[in-house]
Amino acid sequence: MRKTLQSVSLPRILPLAASLLAFSMASLAAEAPERRSTLEDQRSVAVTVYNQDLALVKEVRRVSLDSGFNRLALRDVSAQIRPETALLRSLTNPGGLSLLEQNFDYDLLTPARLLEKSVGRTVRIVRTHPMTGAETTETAEVLAAAEGVVLKIGDRIETGVPGRIVFDNVPSNLRDRPTLVSQLSSKQAGAQDLELSYLTGGLSWKADYVAELSQDDSTLDLNGWVTLDNRSGTSFGNARLQLVAGDVNRVREEVANLYELRRAVAAPAAAKPAMAQESLFEYHLYTLQRPTTLANNQSKQVSLLDATVVPVKKEFLLTGAPYYYSSAAGEIGSKLKVGVFVEFANKESSGLGMPLPKGVVRVYKRDSSGNAQFVGEDRVGHTPKNETVRLKLGDAFDVTADRKQTDFRRHEPNSRAVYESAYEIVLRNAKSEAVTVTVREPVPGDWSMLEQSHKHEKVAAGTAQWKISVPANGSTTLKYRVLMRI
Repeated sequence: MRKTLQSVSLPRILPLAASLLAFSMASLAAEAPERRSTLEDQRSVAVTVYNQDLALVKEVRRVSLDSGFNRLALRDVSAQIRPETALLRSLTNPGGLSLLEQNFDYDLLTPARLLEKSVGRTVRIVRTHPMTGAETTETAEVLAAAEGVVLKIGDRIETGVPGRIVFDNVPSNLRDRPTLVSQLSSKQAGAQDLELSYLTGGLSWKADYVAELSQDDSTLDLNGWVTLDNRSGTSFGNARLQLVAGDVNRVREEVANLYELRRAVAAPAAAKPAMAQESLFEYHLYTLQRPTTLANNQSKQVSLLDATVVPVKKEFLLTGAPYYYSSAAGEIGSKLKVGVFVEFANKESSGLGMPLPKGVVRVYKRDSSGNAQFVGEDRVGHTPKNETVRLKLGDAFDVTADRKQTDFRRHEPNSRAVYESAYEIVLRNAKSEAVTVTVREPVPGDWSMLEQSHKHEKVAAGTAQWKISVPANGSTTLKYRVLMRI
C-alpha cells in the first residue's frame, strides 16, 4: 500500500528538517566570504574601568552587511576579552540581526605558530651561499614543530632551520590581531552601525594623591591623580572614559550582571571641565569630561581633583596594649614610639566634598630653602563625602615616651580575675614649641580608674585616653592606677 504525505509522522519530519537546516547553514558558512572590520570602521568607543583588573568596552562600528548570512570578523578587540560576555546588536536596524555563532580567535600570528600550523604541509627552504651569496631553493615537508623543527627534504630528514622558510600563505585559523568572528543573519543589506560590548581583563586603574603641608601644619594642598594601565592587547582611541570606585562582587571571576554594567557607559556625559562623579548602585562612577586615548602597553595619568588650603589637624599619638595589665612587668622602663598622624575632613567647607577612591596619599612639606621634602605616606580606603581622612605619616623624632609599671596587685588570692595595676608614662619633647600628645591605653575587662595625675576620658568601653600637654624642651609625667575585673 502506498504511503501518502499525510501519513508521515511529525516526529520523523522534524529531525530531517533540522538536519537540512544545519547542512544549509554549514554550506553558507563555508561559501560566505569573510567581512573584516578594523578600527577604521569605529565610530565611537567607551571604556568603563573597574578596580579589579576588569573593564567594560562598548564600541560602535559602521559595517556593510549582506541580506541573509554573513561572516563578520571584528578585528582589534581586546586580547583579554571574555567572549561569553560579548553582545553584538544593530543600532541602524534594531532587532534586525540574528547571531548564529561567535568565535574568538586568539591564536595570533607568530613565526613559531605559523610553523606549527604548517605541520603536514610543504614549505620552501631558501639557503644563501656564504661565499657567493647565491640562493638555492628546496621544497620541504614540515613533519614536526613542537619541540624543534623536523623537515623532510627530498629523501632526507633534517632538524632545525637550515635557512629561510618561505610559506605560501597564512593559515585561516591564524590571526595577526585578536579577532571576534561572528556568523549572523541580517534582515537587510547595506551599511549598519553595529554596537559591540564586552568585558575584558588587562585594564585597571588606581588613585594616587599628593598633599603638601603648610609651614605650620595647619592646612594642606591636595592633588588627586588617576593612573590607568592598559595591557589588554589593543588601543582605544578617543574613548569616553569612566571609572568605577567600589568593590564589585564577582562570581567565578565574572561580573554577575552585564546589563547593569552596560548601563554604566550608556548615560550621556555632561560638558564639564573636570572629572565628574555620580552614584552608581552602591559604587561611585567618575567620568572624564573629554575623550582620551588609551594606548596598548601604556600607563596614563588623569587629573581627579585639585583642592587648596584644606584645614588639617596634626596629632601625636601614643598607644598601649592590653596584655600588660594582668601581670607584673620587670622592666624598669620601655622606650615607646609616638606616632604622627594628620587628618582632614572630606567636606565642601574644606574645599573637598568629592567621594575619594582608595589609593595612596603621599605627603610633602617644604624646607627652609623652599624645597619640597617627602614626610610620609599612607593608604586610604574609599572615603565618602563628609567622612574624615586620617593618615599615619610615621613616628616622631623629637617627641618620645617611657613607660614603666610602678605597682601590681592581684586581689582575692584564690581568683585570677581581679587586678590592680599602676603605671608611669614620661613624655619628652625636644622641640622648640609645646606639643599635645594623645595617650590611648586599652584597658581590658570591667575597669575603674582609682588614681590619675591627669583627667582621662573613656572614649570606648575598653579605652582610656588622655590629652597631655608637653612643654618645649621639657617633659610631662602621666601617672595612673586602674582596677580591672577580667
